[in-house]
Amino acid sequence: MDILVKIIQFFLCFTILVGIHELGHYIMARVFKIRVDKFYIFFDLGFSLFKFRRGHTEYGLGWLPLGGYCKIAGMIDESMDKEYQKQPPQPWEFRSKPAWKRFLVMIAGVVMNVVLAVAIYIGVCYTWGDAYFSNEDAKWGYNFNEAGHSLGFRDGDRLVSIDGEAVENPMVFLNSLLITEGDRRVVVERDGEQVELTLPLAELIAMRQNKGYEKLLVQRMPFLIDSVVAPTAAQLLKGDEIVAIESRRTADRYEKMDYRDYRSYLQLHAGDTVQLTVLRDGGTLELPVPVSAEGTIGVIVQNPYTLRTQTYTFWESIPAGFRRAGDMISSYWEQLKMIVQPKTKMYEELGGFIAIGSIFPSSWDWQDFWLKTAFLSIILAVMNILPIPGLDGGHAIFTFWEMVTGRKVSDKVLEGAQYVGLIIILFLLLYANGNDIYRFFIK
Repeated sequence: MDILVKIIQFFLCFTILVGIHELGHYIMARVFKIRVDKFYIFFDLGFSLFKFRRGHTEYGLGWLPLGGYCKIAGMIDESMDKEYQKQPPQPWEFRSKPAWKRFLVMIAGVVMNVVLAVAIYIGVCYTWGDAYFSNEDAKWGYNFNEAGHSLGFRDGDRLVSIDGEAVENPMVFLNSLLITEGDRRVVVERDGEQVELTLPLAELIAMRQNKGYEKLLVQRMPFLIDSVVAPTAAQLLKGDEIVAIESRRTADRYEKMDYRDYRSYLQLHAGDTVQLTVLRDGGTLELPVPVSAEGTIGVIVQNPYTLRTQTYTFWESIPAGFRRAGDMISSYWEQLKMIVQPKTKMYEELGGFIAIGSIFPSSWDWQDFWLKTAFLSIILAVMNILPIPGLDGGHAIFTFWEMVTGRKVSDKVLEGAQYVGLIIILFLLLYANGNDIYRFFIK
């Protein structure tokens, strides 16, 4: 059932994304009175679930639920239909229109994907707001996994800045470690002093490849008492913080202990009496407390962490949605630049359909679904605007050349470029999906 939910989300998402993209081409073509031969939701591949014709356009529903397509009259596209070239240009054809109109038709799909992402982010901001954990609330610092320790972090470190910019959101901080073209300089607060760490690119790449970023850092859990439930712990009060236990009261050991460590220690000393150092009203107390046979001291612990939520009115959500879309475009563009730089080894992270499908959760969550749809819409827009023949950006660059020089690119050149583009796209598809097979089934 879990995999079925993932599959449904994957197909629904791609149907929305590609359908909206092709709708952009369709609308702009019709605005300029260019005929659209076919407009399909889903792909038919020779067989459609149903179809009908209205005017000069065949509308239909294909059987393969992966988006859709729009076939514009008088245009060389992935169908490689060249029959129209045997006839003189007609006023309703794409090739007969001025370069600027053809340019707008070509980029309309990309624009629609950006508009969709902005609309989704506006809706998400208005409906759910923006929930996040503030680094400011992590006053007890973080615990780090093995990858974090190898980078130089120590349990208890508090994040201060990365490359001179203050850390406000630990997730943004983590993203900065993953998307980088060089070393990172991180300042942490340790034992009351600021310490600067240099994180080499090679080690950041190793962390990314080995999935060390998963649970790289977690908030340290203090031993804060919410309530006392056993008479043996009557000396303790709500709001007390246990900061040390027995011989582990040294400053060095204290920096390495949090609630989980204390709990483990108490379980090892079940039935004993332990000396606790308690922080109360700015001072410290030394209190002997019995440990039960179950390894507890009879208190309930308080979780001091809560997510902050930035809420928006409808009008506030509009600029917030634009900002969020802009940030995502900028972030993905940085990732693309890293992919073409061999030193970052980001090309090894390219994923295909399996990787995309795996990002969806196994249970349905509308907020998560729309956020992932918006993100993938940004990816589709950025990828399609690249000047690769066969993609919208490839068509647009030839049209832009015509707009600048006044010389139209010949159909033969366009055909050749289309074949080259299809080869490039096929190679990228094989490489990305090959990476998926290696990562998920072989590695």
